Parts: sequence; C-alpha cells; structure tokens
Amino acid sequence: MRPHEYCGCGRTLALPSRRTVLTALACAAAAVPSLAAPAAAQVAADDARFMRMALEQARIADFPFGAVIVKDGKVMARGRNMGRTFGDPTAHGEMVAIRRFLDQYPAAALRGTTLYTTGEPCAMCMGAILWCHIGRLVFAASVAQLATKIDQIMLSAADVAATAKFAPISITGGVLADEAMALIDNISR
Repeated sequence: MRPHEYCGCGRTLALPSRRTVLTALACAAAAVPSLAAPAAAQVAADDARFMRMALEQARIADFPFGAVIVKDGKVMARGRNMGRTFGDPTAHGEMVAIRRFLDQYPAAALRGTTLYTTGEPCAMCMGAILWCHIGRLVFAASVAQLATKIDQIMLSAADVAATAKFAPISITGGVLADEAMALIDNISR
C-alpha cells in the first residue's frame, strides 16, 4: 500500500506498537472497577434491604423461610412458608410469593424480577423460578448451610439453573446468611 493511499494525505502514519495497544487496554480495564464500584455498592445495599424484608417474612412463617419479589426497586409480592398452616408441602416461601404475585399481575410481569429468599431454593422452588423467567435470584443461607440443621435435597440452585438454558438467571448467595441461619437455629423440631 502506498503512503498516500493509507492516510489520504500522502504522509506515512506511525501505528502504535502492540505493546502500546495492550498497555492502553490494560489501563482502561483497570479503571472500569472503580467506575463500577458505586453501582456495586448500591446493589449490595439493595440486596441487604430486600433480604431483611424476606427475613421479616421468615420470622412470621410456620417454618422460618421467607421471600419477596422485587421489580424496579418495588416489592411486588411477599411470601413465607405456610406448609404446616395449609397442610401443603409445596407452600414454600418462594412458591407463596410467586402465587401472590400471579394473583395481582400477569405471568409475563415476572420476567426481569428479582426474588429474594432466606434459604437457597429447593429443586421444586428453583424449577418454578426458572419456569417463571425470574431474572435474578438472591438467597441468604445455602443448601449446604441449611443441611447442617435441617433435611435438604442436596442440589444447588446453580445446578438446577444450569440445566435450563432457556431461562438465564443471575444468582447471588450468602446475603445475610448468618441472620437466616439464626432463625433456623431457633426452630423446634
């Protein structure tokens, strides 16, 4: 290629070296976390705030698990374990919250919501969460933590989600896990 064809002015342009390009990219990548830090801090604060609401539900449940469904920063539905009260083994906090949501809104409105729950969802609840296309799951105590105190099906939410490519979901665990586990410690068997 002739120089004037390259730059259009007849001069030869000096291209940056590979090292210069890589250094610039590395510097740009290093700057990104500092820009994202305020957003991440806000997400963490919101997660704690909504998890506290789920913990409130767990405190009044017939077995200490609670859930809330949030969309655009607004609580759309709340649920708590009601299995003993209703004689319904499917009345877990997540299922009750989903049913209450659906009593007021169309199923399509669940897309993009966040479900906060005090315990990592069991396989049944996680299946429902995925079928509803809930966009994000935030839980407190993990299945492994819960299994140290109560019976659990040893299948993580992430394992169930990995089998459902049709329903991508973001999962965050461990938010206020100690508070959730303290509720489990207080149950009488």
